[in-house]
Amino acid sequence: MLVALVLAAAVSAAAAPSAQRSGSVPLRVKVGGLRLGGMPSEKARAAIAYAYNRPLRFVFYGKRWRVRPAALGTSLDLRGTMKAALNAKAGQNVPLQVKSDSGRVAQYARWLESWLSVEPQNATATLTSRLTPVLHAGKPGLQVRAGRTALKLEAALRTANRTLLRPSAKTVPAAMTRANFGPVVVIHRGSNKMDVFKGTKLWRTFGVATGQSIYPTPLGNWHVVDMQRNPWWRPPDSPWAQGLKPIPPGPGNPLGTRWMGLDAAGVGMHGTPDDASIGYSASHGCIRMHIPDAEWLFNQVRLGTPVFIVSA
Repeated sequence: MLVALVLAAAVSAAAAPSAQRSGSVPLRVKVGGLRLGGMPSEKARAAIAYAYNRPLRFVFYGKRWRVRPAALGTSLDLRGTMKAALNAKAGQNVPLQVKSDSGRVAQYARWLESWLSVEPQNATATLTSRLTPVLHAGKPGLQVRAGRTALKLEAALRTANRTLLRPSAKTVPAAMTRANFGPVVVIHRGSNKMDVFKGTKLWRTFGVATGQSIYPTPLGNWHVVDMQRNPWWRPPDSPWAQGLKPIPPGPGNPLGTRWMGLDAAGVGMHGTPDDASIGYSASHGCIRMHIPDAEWLFNQVRLGTPVFIVSA
């Protein structure tokens, strides 16, 4: 009886050829995400090649573009993939056999970072007709994460599915907002007065000296770009300073103990040992202050602090 059963099983196996002998992918097999179970091998081969070589599709805040796998240095080993698929067991998920260039993928991710990232915009200040500041909200930026984006690309290149890809990114808050804006400096050249606002509220008012008529303090919207404690005074490239030598920090230094340079060339706010000049148009273009006032202001401002110089 046992021998008869063994013989019957052998005859049955011979009468039912395997999926591989028939040249079809075994039932319920997925290859690279594609359902190819029961498909003849040639059709399966064509389906995999077509599906894989379609371009990757990207979307990012209104931008859409496509890139073919070959442009990223990636190619499909179709022969190896088909061999694995035909030898698979029913219901098995067969991965694609892909030859990839991780260096080119990483390079493309870095390019996306440089193309798509957006710098945050800091809050800004303008003056009203009454010469008081108004603060305008900044905008957050976007930073594409090249490393995480490269991992997404590598995962997408290992499948034949082509779902929309979004580069990995994070929001970058503005460094300066209306809440932490800090001081705004308004210098009145006509009245030799400085108003310091904390945001939009008047904080302190100082007497200053501004430029002589031959060396006027420049009107406009400027920013603090250089801050020095106990600065050296170095002669500027100007006729009035010809033959003068640098003066080190200490008593008698024309800049006092603090220097806050503006993006107006050669112009800054600083202390002065010449207290008698305060309240007059007496400088060579800079804004002079009493030394204690300059030291106080130095402790409040920062690089980027807006400085408005007006004619009033």
